[in-house]
Amino acid sequence: MKTTSILVRRLCAAAGLALLLAAPALAQTATQTAAQPAYPSQPLKLIVPYPAGGATDSLARTIGQKLQEAWGQPAMVENRPGAGGTIGNGFVAKAPADGHTLLIAITALIQQPPLMDKLAYDPLKDFAPVTMIARSPSMLAVPLDSPARNLKDFIAMVKQSPGKYNFGSYGAGTSSHIQGALLNMQAGIDLVHVPFQGAAPLVTNLVGGQLASAFIDSATARPHLKSMRPLAVTGTQRMPGLPDVPTFAELGFHSFDPYGWFGVFLPAATPAPVVQKLSDEIDRIVHLPEVSAKIEALGLQVGGGKPEAFQKVVRADAAIYAKIIKDANIRLAQ
Repeated sequence: MKTTSILVRRLCAAAGLALLLAAPALAQTATQTAAQPAYPSQPLKLIVPYPAGGATDSLARTIGQKLQEAWGQPAMVENRPGAGGTIGNGFVAKAPADGHTLLIAITALIQQPPLMDKLAYDPLKDFAPVTMIARSPSMLAVPLDSPARNLKDFIAMVKQSPGKYNFGSYGAGTSSHIQGALLNMQAGIDLVHVPFQGAAPLVTNLVGGQLASAFIDSATARPHLKSMRPLAVTGTQRMPGLPDVPTFAELGFHSFDPYGWFGVFLPAATPAPVVQKLSDEIDRIVHLPEVSAKIEALGLQVGGGKPEAFQKVVRADAAIYAKIIKDANIRLAQ
């Protein structure tokens, strides 16, 4: 009995000593936790790497307004255009990883690395995907007076007159350029690429008959659908507004599945709880009836979802575009 009593006392003494030694560390951890302010603790900056007035800017302002209403912190949209979006992207990549500087990006973010020799950031390593705001399929369209009634007709027409026909895009290295190059490779045709500076002149030239064809995103095409003839759409499903137009996949083509997307990113080192909180809030926002209506009015499809799901999309799309760009030997002058 005496031996047992001594053993118990020794164990208690050891436990007490361990607690005494651990106390400073526990106190420090508690102090640090208490010192960390609740997120967000300061105004939010939504960086749009393109000029004001476009779809990216419009979505950013809608999201910013709702974040401000929900969290009581100012949420300011800051346009940092230039160099195809790389200036704004680079700014966020180097911003403090505290969740207060957001990047509102488009698919171009992951298309740039294989197109450019030097980038100041790595889209897959330097950003934490938060959630998708919206997505957009694209379409191959021809003028209404084109003799091609469907994609099969169009390809046959192009093959009969090598070098005669063209396709327009928003510019070199854009999604519409990449999609046109992919069609050339898979269909064995030689559509000549005609790059434009943006969507407006592209649509004007297609509708006016100066172009034989063009790859156009659904948001840009929506107001002009009665003035053009869509032949096929990208994505995994037919567009709700064009139920009679097949997907490229249905017609036997591959790698046309990726949608164009608008998404939110944070610097890569942002704490996971902050990323998750912002993701949950934006997912809630995009599904609000008034916000969903605005997204759909732009010709887009409502996004949302968890960070892990968006990261999966980002990585899968990056791999697909990298292969197409390499196979088609698409490069940007720098």
